[in-house]
Amino acid sequence: MARDRLPHWLRKWQINKQKTIKSVAKSVVSIHFCQTRPFDTDPSMSGQATGFVVDAERGLILTNRHVACAGPFWGRCIFYNNEECDVSVLYRDPVHDFAFLKFDPETIRHMKIMELELDPEGAQVGVEIKLLGNHAREKYSFLSALISRVDRNAPEYGGYSDFNTNYIQAAAAASGGSSGSPVVNAAGKVVALQAGRRKGGWINYFLPLYRPLRALQCIQNDRPVTRGTIQTQWTIEPFDECRRLGLTSEWEEHVRKMAPKETGMLVAKIVLPEGPADGKLQAGDILLKVNGELLTQFVRLDDILDSNVDQKIRISIQRHGKDLDVYCIVGDLHAITPDRFVSVAGGTFHDLSYQQARLYAIACNGVYVCEAVGSFKIDDDTTSGWIVDSVDKRLTRNLQEFIEVMKTIPDRSKIVIAYRPIQYLHMTVTRVIDLDRHWHPMMSLAVRNDETGVWNFSGIANPIPAKPPAPQKAEFTQLGGNSQTATAEIVRSFVRVSCTLPLKLDGFPKTKTTGCGLVIDADKGLVFVSRAIVPHDLCDINITVAESIIVTGKVVFMHPLQNYAILRYDPGLVLAPVRSAQLSTEYIKQGQGTIFVGFDSNLRLAITKTTVTQITTGIIPVNASAPRYRPINIESIMVDTELSTICTSGVLLGEDGIVQAFWLNILGADDCEYNLGLATPSFLPVISKFQQGVIPTLRILNMERCVLEMSDARPRGVSNKWINEVAKADPSRQQLFIVGNLGRPLSFAHEDDDLRVGDVILTLNEKLITGVSDLDIMYDNEVLDAVIVRNEQEMHVKVHTVPTKDIETDRAVVFCGAVLQKPHLAVRQQISKLPSEIYVSARSRGSPAHQYELSPANFITAVNLVPTDDLDSFVQEVKKIPDNTYFSLRCVTFDNIPWIMTMKKNDHYFAMSEYVKDTSSSPASWKVITDEASMAQGNITADAMDVERDDC
Repeated sequence: MARDRLPHWLRKWQINKQKTIKSVAKSVVSIHFCQTRPFDTDPSMSGQATGFVVDAERGLILTNRHVACAGPFWGRCIFYNNEECDVSVLYRDPVHDFAFLKFDPETIRHMKIMELELDPEGAQVGVEIKLLGNHAREKYSFLSALISRVDRNAPEYGGYSDFNTNYIQAAAAASGGSSGSPVVNAAGKVVALQAGRRKGGWINYFLPLYRPLRALQCIQNDRPVTRGTIQTQWTIEPFDECRRLGLTSEWEEHVRKMAPKETGMLVAKIVLPEGPADGKLQAGDILLKVNGELLTQFVRLDDILDSNVDQKIRISIQRHGKDLDVYCIVGDLHAITPDRFVSVAGGTFHDLSYQQARLYAIACNGVYVCEAVGSFKIDDDTTSGWIVDSVDKRLTRNLQEFIEVMKTIPDRSKIVIAYRPIQYLHMTVTRVIDLDRHWHPMMSLAVRNDETGVWNFSGIANPIPAKPPAPQKAEFTQLGGNSQTATAEIVRSFVRVSCTLPLKLDGFPKTKTTGCGLVIDADKGLVFVSRAIVPHDLCDINITVAESIIVTGKVVFMHPLQNYAILRYDPGLVLAPVRSAQLSTEYIKQGQGTIFVGFDSNLRLAITKTTVTQITTGIIPVNASAPRYRPINIESIMVDTELSTICTSGVLLGEDGIVQAFWLNILGADDCEYNLGLATPSFLPVISKFQQGVIPTLRILNMERCVLEMSDARPRGVSNKWINEVAKADPSRQQLFIVGNLGRPLSFAHEDDDLRVGDVILTLNEKLITGVSDLDIMYDNEVLDAVIVRNEQEMHVKVHTVPTKDIETDRAVVFCGAVLQKPHLAVRQQISKLPSEIYVSARSRGSPAHQYELSPANFITAVNLVPTDDLDSFVQEVKKIPDNTYFSLRCVTFDNIPWIMTMKKNDHYFAMSEYVKDTSSSPASWKVITDEASMAQGNITADAMDVERDDC
């Protein structure tokens, strides 16, 4: 009834409005896209956005340039009726935030494709507008607003930012996913393009449509979209600011008379060095005319520049009240916008773009590092943003010079690079890097193909083999003023260990680690090091002796429980007086004096006398989001010195120079690091076998135990007899162990094990178990006779140990950007049921795995409904899937929740490769199995991978 009382004209207006909205909705598409590689200002990423059809016959969609991405784009769009099709980039503007995507109209069969008309003149202050897009990533959400400004300078976002255009402003409250939404008026015409918003506010910014309309008309008429530049950024400044910059009253009066709607003028903000206007224009110059035409707006300035590429123009300015005329040759904006990049040794490089040059007001030339990873990863905080001046002492002034230099450098070379951070170009930095041309053998060139919309990869240089190493001589640094002979000698046993990881395996989050190791056998070249430094053996290891000699190392042993690895180097290459550390056979005691010799995070030596304050059974918390290696069943030593909190590696020494304990760092949950001491006798059963020339194969108990105090032992049924036995055997601690967790998912665990969670362990093979070292009996016994207390009942059970020969990861498959492996030990220790032998360890950003949300810590159980229990069956099934087609995966989360997902295969950017451990040699080595496409495009670097579990 209330509707019937509305006036006829209002009711008719509402009906027309609804028809307009429905018509507009049929032209709007939801865009799901990936930037598959970092490029220019854009990182590799996946996202959602909006676009709308502007030419139904040709299949053209208008959206933002930051959606189309500066680099390799891979995307799809979903129409109003939920039909889907692939899209590629037809045109991306070098500066302004718009781009055109192309799709095949023939693929949309169940709906008539509608197109929207662009009306740049319709954007006026006070006009009521509607935004239709994926606001907050909710498909087809409408927002209403009124245009409040049409003369705002383009907002600065920090990375890619539009400039040399005015922007339109409204309080529309559009949010993530709305980029590229059409801004329509009551007539259903598009008057602007949604481009950005103020963070934390309701203010939205829209791009005017003058340049998109001109570009669209060029494309429709098969003409090139010419874009001119004099490499100068202009801003709109109000008349009051122009007066302060020197605008004369005569010119102000003239401009106000000729353009009565204008409230300001264009002022030069940045003039790039070495550009067409360098030495002619200056920051603060007020633009009056171009080629004799009065100019106060960006639109007409763009028109003139775009129409005069390679031509001379006359620019009239006013500088501090003086009229000046200057002449500039208009440059080609596309020519200073990179359309190619080179991948080598894990890093990605291209010529410096106009976007980056404008952002930092520098000359538009030089080799820009857009992904400083792999060999070119300097530190954890620097992944991009510097210009390479020279490599191996040779200039690299542009990308071609860089390519020619890199072609000549052998694998594993140590080379000097000179670079400048783009934010601080006055500061040149030099670094020595290790060139990796074995994990990343092919140097590849990617070139943008504007006809197909994809980037074509080609190999441009095979690696030069590494030079054979030669023996080197050096002397150890002597500790001046040190009265401790013991510490002076131990210095000759320390080496620096640097580990580079080409793939993220086993949940380990880092790609480069550095710390100190201890030489335990100088004759055999054996080094003891923490597993926080060498987490697995898919890595490159450099061992630095005497701070001078660098030799490669190999992993020969990794302890599954005690947080250490043993490395081997060729002692014949080291002509230095390396000393084997002497290891104590007696356990250090609480309250005992010791000498702390440690290295901090910068590997600086620190020495002090101290006291052992505590020896306790340590429990390292699990990393719930992504299981990773952690030691269990260890007794940690604490000392009374602040150095223990800042030193990540070292030893505890006796006055006689014998090592009483190793000081190691342990990577815990949420990347927290623990520093603690581990007594040397715990390691002697393994180390002694190495000294005998035998590589040990251990057996371990398939459980994690917790300390049980005597106060809790009685309620659990432990008799006074056993309590008295414990007091006699270990009067300093008086403890037993209780089974806290059983690693049942170990595929090699014995099905007849009779331990249960909550069992109190009294003896193993008639040996009373009161300390961690008592558990060493497990290493050499297949079956142990155990006396336990369960449910207050004392009983005998047989406990089977499990072999550790195959416990470490020996294979990884990289598919659609996801790193797949068998569940490693930490996964098996933390999960109650193992869904399959295919575990997602990591994924690369911008990949199909990232876009379709195949998360780390998921398990894959089937491909296209075909069960896949292991990596062999998985590889067999996915090879059957044609490129660029959908397939389904059945998955199970780490919390044992099954789900199904669909994913589109992409062999062009993410061809499958395998990393396989070759155990035929000793020590074992890894090899990469890949196809030509994967070789050409270059392997995805570990730095670009996520390892943390996402919510599904």
